[in-house]
Amino acid sequence: MNGLYDEFRIALHSVWNRRWLALAVAWGLCLLGWLVVALIPNSYESQARISVEVQSILSDKIGVDARERKKNMERVQGTLASTVNLEKVVRGTALNQSVVTDRELASKVEMLRQSIEIKSEEDNLFEIIARSSASNFSDAQNAVLARDIVQKLIDIFVEENLSGGRAETSQTIKFLDAQLAEREKELQEAEQKRVQFETENLGLLPGVGSISQRMESARSELAQIESQLGQASGSLAALNGQLAGTPASIPMPGVAGAGGARAQLAQVEAQMASARARGWTDGHPDIVAMKKEIAALKPQAARQPAGGGTYNTPNPAYSSIQSMRAERQATVAALQARKNTLQADLAQLASKQTLEPGIAAEMARINRDYEVLKGQYDKLLTDREQVKLRGQVETETDSVKFRVIDPPSSPRSPAAPNRPLLLAMVLIAGLGAGVGTAFAMGHVQTSYPTAARLEKASGLPVVGSVSQIITNAQQVARKKNMRMFYGTTAALIGVFAMLMIVEFIQRGMVA
Repeated sequence: MNGLYDEFRIALHSVWNRRWLALAVAWGLCLLGWLVVALIPNSYESQARISVEVQSILSDKIGVDARERKKNMERVQGTLASTVNLEKVVRGTALNQSVVTDRELASKVEMLRQSIEIKSEEDNLFEIIARSSASNFSDAQNAVLARDIVQKLIDIFVEENLSGGRAETSQTIKFLDAQLAEREKELQEAEQKRVQFETENLGLLPGVGSISQRMESARSELAQIESQLGQASGSLAALNGQLAGTPASIPMPGVAGAGGARAQLAQVEAQMASARARGWTDGHPDIVAMKKEIAALKPQAARQPAGGGTYNTPNPAYSSIQSMRAERQATVAALQARKNTLQADLAQLASKQTLEPGIAAEMARINRDYEVLKGQYDKLLTDREQVKLRGQVETETDSVKFRVIDPPSSPRSPAAPNRPLLLAMVLIAGLGAGVGTAFAMGHVQTSYPTAARLEKASGLPVVGSVSQIITNAQQVARKKNMRMFYGTTAALIGVFAMLMIVEFIQRGMVA
């Protein structure tokens, strides 16, 4: 512990012996540092906060959800510091006074881009910060300029969200109208092409009335005709058989035997033949009754002698069967003619069926192109109506409302640099550099502050040491020297204090 204390005393003595060197270095560094600090221009900062309230009730109904509204806010925030908007700021503030050429305008825009900051504290809360440190303006002018820049940015922010949104909606509707007109023309051409193709290939296209369906319908009808023709042919054959077994005339006895059994038998048989011709079966009650009557009359007719006074009369059953046969023959002829016609149609359709696949494929392609154009047209029409509705909602219902929470502040003191702190740091750095220089010089020069140091360095024993003897004249000179040293040191502190006072006076002048 004593060793450290001795070392500290030795270091302090070394610096004290070279105090003028330390003071000179401190003065030089402080003057240089204070000059650099004085040359740093003051930067004044103005801040403002605005709130953006988005109407969400009607907007959600038309598809403008929260995500899209947030995306629009981010887009405005990102483009607010664009070159076009910054040029508006330059033209609308005092910066325009020093702008003559386009190059100077670009320089001012770049300077603004570096000094403007836009923060999004929340989804609907924005903070705009602007700094001004123009070298050709005074501190008061820079303070006013910073506030004007923030105010101009707020105006542009509102303009971009209101008139910018309207302009974007108008341009979008104009573009969609042009696309709709083009799609409508293409759709009309596709419709005409499809109608023309259907007219030229009528009957060969798939769907209702195609060759395959027509052939299937003809085959089904042909099967029905053949079934009906078979039934009609069978009925005609039955009538032919009945007609062959039915006499054309009936022998009638004389007056005496006019009511004999033979006449009654012939009459009943004629009635039964007529009933069979009408389609009655053996199970019919009248047929059953006639059969019983015929069975009863046949023995009586066999016992009755044939008289010479009989005569032949036309058989009504024969005539009835003949008329029915003529009707059946006409039906069979009509069915046969229809059958021949269907067979001819089937042969013709079969010859055309080979062309159907290619025509069907072409028709499918035409329909596909038409449906694609129709879908695009409907989609564009829906989009246009939605954009138009959204534009009306945004412009007529105040969907976006701006509220300035904190107006642009008027800075009373520079935001940068912190000149009092820099001045104090320069003073401390200068004093430290002076002390360090004196201490380093003490180690560079070959001297021994104590007898122990000399004995250690030489390796020889040191018998003793003689203290410095100061005369009266030296004491007077030393006191004068010390007064000069203290005065010079006080002057350094005084210069620092004066600079601090000047700084605060300048700040008060800005306020």
